Amino acid sequence: MERPLTKNIHAGRQPLSLKEYTTTGGYTALQQVLKNNTPQEVQQLVQKSNLKGRGGAGFNTGMKWSFVPMGADAPRPKYLIANADEMEPGTFKDRLLLEGNPHQLLEGMIIAAYAIQANISYIFLRWAYKKAARVLEQSIHEAYEAGWLGQNILGSGFSLNMHLHTGAGRYMCGEETALLNALEGKRATPRAKPPFPQVSGLFGKPTIVNNVETLCCVPHIVNNGAEWFQSLSYSEDSGTKIYGVSGKVNNPGAWELPMGVTMRELIEEHAGGMKKGYRLKGVLPGGASTDFLTEQHLDIKMDFKSVAAAGSRLGTATMVVMDDATCPVGFVHNLQHFFAQESCGWCTPCREGLPWVEKILLTIEKGEGKQEDIELLQMHTQLLGPGNTFCALAPGAMEPLQSAIKYFREDFDRHIREQKCPY
Repeated sequence: MERPLTKNIHAGRQPLSLKEYTTTGGYTALQQVLKNNTPQEVQQLVQKSNLKGRGGAGFNTGMKWSFVPMGADAPRPKYLIANADEMEPGTFKDRLLLEGNPHQLLEGMIIAAYAIQANISYIFLRWAYKKAARVLEQSIHEAYEAGWLGQNILGSGFSLNMHLHTGAGRYMCGEETALLNALEGKRATPRAKPPFPQVSGLFGKPTIVNNVETLCCVPHIVNNGAEWFQSLSYSEDSGTKIYGVSGKVNNPGAWELPMGVTMRELIEEHAGGMKKGYRLKGVLPGGASTDFLTEQHLDIKMDFKSVAAAGSRLGTATMVVMDDATCPVGFVHNLQHFFAQESCGWCTPCREGLPWVEKILLTIEKGEGKQEDIELLQMHTQLLGPGNTFCALAPGAMEPLQSAIKYFREDFDRHIREQKCPY
């Protein structure tokens, strides 16, 4: 089984230096691109590979790049941004890549920047990733010293400057347009679309924002081809995926596996199954802002289409497992507290609705709830759902709530009937 993204990452080992990375074949993809391929050819290769965004949206990466204006008359400068603001609860896949093999990200970014002819790039990093910040600063310095960054890279005429930007710590910055506002020194609030960032992004110029894992795939696609990348998968979604599992399992962690591996294999084989004395009650398959799935869904493929067909989203593919000793009401209340706290306040439904949802759940959890409170919660899942808010934060917050009421309704009813938390 091939693991191109993590084959050189080992527990307890220091991140690969530039010398170690080049020894493993690093920067050969960049050399090939700069010497043999036009920017449009790189876009077409990545589009053909069917690399879908690993940040959760699942949009074809090469197609996203193709929306950037090209040619001599295109606006300048253009920007390429790596979204490393990994603040989705339960998600830690990008941290593995950042701390283990930073030059892999840098090479992917340089190739992506060449493909859209961007000359300025940023890594927007989560504030809490202190080790990753140190590692990336050192790696960027090494890349400049070796001539992989800067002016006229390898005599190709292509130049790229790269900057590390550490965010102030807001979940909202994971949304690409809010990230752009934050980079501009503004409040991190989402922007109206259109115009889309590919046409008018950072400082009003064409901009591509890609997830860390997405960009790390790019050098391997260049080295091995689109068909090879497609062949790595068990499903129609190409490539490998870094899957994660957290909760009361025997071996929580993250693993690079073929796209389309089943949820059962992830939990029972790689995560070692549930700890003794606990049973699986529910799973958030792609981070905190996805709908619960249950035991009946364990054999679905963990790819974009299959998880959607089951009523949830693949998201970041980092599962949060809820066991039978954990109160679903308290679990969801904790999530809603986070989302209410992280709302940017830009639109009224999210700003006012999420704190109200949190308050209702707290009332039920304390044993002071009424039957009509559940109806109020169900109403909010509609009012704060897709199409009613400025961005996807509130709709994402409603996904675990609406599915918890659907699958664990008896737990909500018991809280109200017994006037206490039964757990």
